[in-house]
Amino acid sequence: MITHISKLSRRQFIKGVALASVAVSGIVDLHAKDEVRDFDKSRVLSGDEIFLDIAYTPVNITGTPAMATTVNAQISGPILRLKEGQDVTIHVTNHLKEDSSIHWHGIILPTQMDGVPNISFEGIKPGETFTYKFKIQQSGTYWYHSHSGFQEQTGVYGAMVIDPIEPDPYQFDRDYVVLLSDWSDEKPASIYRKLKIMGEYYNFKQRTVGDFVSEVKEKGFFNAFNERKMWNEMAMSDRDLSDVTGYTYTYLMNGYTPASHFKALFKNGEKIRLRFINGSAMTFFDVRIPGLKMTVVAADGNNIQPVDIDEFRIGVAETYDVIVEPKEDKAYSIFAQSFDRSGYAVGSLTYDENLEAPVPEMDALPILSHSDMGMNMSEMEDEISGMTKESAMKCGGGMTMPMKVPVLKKEIPITPMEVKWGAHTTMKAKNPQYRLNDPGAGLRDSDRKVLTYADLRSLRSTKDDKYPDREIILHLTGNMERYMWSINGINYADSKPLEFHYGERLRITYINDTMMNHPMHLHGMWSDLETGDENHLARKHTIIAQPGSKTSFRVTVDAKGAWAFHCHLLYHMAGMFRKVVVT
Repeated sequence: MITHISKLSRRQFIKGVALASVAVSGIVDLHAKDEVRDFDKSRVLSGDEIFLDIAYTPVNITGTPAMATTVNAQISGPILRLKEGQDVTIHVTNHLKEDSSIHWHGIILPTQMDGVPNISFEGIKPGETFTYKFKIQQSGTYWYHSHSGFQEQTGVYGAMVIDPIEPDPYQFDRDYVVLLSDWSDEKPASIYRKLKIMGEYYNFKQRTVGDFVSEVKEKGFFNAFNERKMWNEMAMSDRDLSDVTGYTYTYLMNGYTPASHFKALFKNGEKIRLRFINGSAMTFFDVRIPGLKMTVVAADGNNIQPVDIDEFRIGVAETYDVIVEPKEDKAYSIFAQSFDRSGYAVGSLTYDENLEAPVPEMDALPILSHSDMGMNMSEMEDEISGMTKESAMKCGGGMTMPMKVPVLKKEIPITPMEVKWGAHTTMKAKNPQYRLNDPGAGLRDSDRKVLTYADLRSLRSTKDDKYPDREIILHLTGNMERYMWSINGINYADSKPLEFHYGERLRITYINDTMMNHPMHLHGMWSDLETGDENHLARKHTIIAQPGSKTSFRVTVDAKGAWAFHCHLLYHMAGMFRKVVVT
């Protein structure tokens, strides 16, 4: 138990620099050698039989007492250390006053073990125990979380590390989980209610009259006015980055606030494996370790061809494994700033447990461009009469980098899907494009090497994988002002299940008609992301659909039963959700 007592200023709170009194998940080196510090192994659960208890736990994360829902009285929950090929039995007891559940995110298993109430099972009633039994068919970095109500936001989540039968194709001396999350003292139902009243409730960085005056000075009145007019007509804002921000969130790293500060130890010359998991409810993080290159070796639990980078953006529910190799006896900052720059989670990779790294300055506020609302340069010229391409670019008009476009070798049938344009769909991308080598708003002009989806190439060959039999196109739709989210303009309550046919190979294409990034998660089956390299499709369980873009992936339908398919932003999930039935 870590206990700190101090008064917080409002400024500190907004930046996420809060003090903690909470049972955190501890500093656990999963690969520790005998001659190094004996880390607290009590927070790692392994073996063929595991017991988990979901219960209310008093916490003090921000200086204000609050009630969390936790797994084994920890935030984050215990790390589950399993082995590929293992038959595991996990008993989950619900001590809450409401139904609960655990979903094993990214784990391939029978539908009745997937843990989604009203789709794969009935849920776990108060006072009852549900026993999950399944065989581990994979290896890598994954996580688990509640799929009931808003319990994921209030603490029911934790990491899963699955060791491979055959050793991984890279060497490392130490092995740490770095689980990022967001915490609020507000009750999630209150957050959701405020968003329904006003979608921008937590966004304090919207444009002002002063911003417009500055734009007029920079671009001239005509260009500035027409740019604002375009955004207004599309009911969009170039600062709609995050629905919930550091105004209410404190950002955590393995349960540690920036003030309590997570630490991971190393010895000079060692190779350190860091398993990053975004277990947050609503927050995208931009992650870097100043002074160290990161070699990305796995995405969503699957090994990829190594990529050397300085920074990566990790969407909600994604995981990335990186290798770093410190060359000096010093403390390095593990810095994860929120996408909207309203706060950060931070820790230190340090040779001395008493030494912390200095916290870097946050980057400037990202500003969305016209490419983020699905416009290309020719359309912009039509929209802004008399503007040249040069002046349009000065308005934040789009990207000049060449796009990497997935191309099908032959046409396949497209299964028609109903799309309703109306109250649920005030936003619509005019000309969505594949932007796989686009690092996203706030990172496009960075002088750091930033990971993109175009960098992801599977280690396994996909050359001989079955060619898609058909394509399904899904529009990701929404109304920010009324805070309604949907697929094809239809919310989940009014939708029909998607029908997949057992044994087929599907191509699914997202068209994101909104200004938000959506982390889309298909349960029960792998999603093979089309990155332009047909021979090495990257295998993922969560795929980020960027604003105003197209994204395609392939699915081998090899899992019978009913499955969930949804945006992993917690407050989007009620509407942007589908039931999938494999017939």
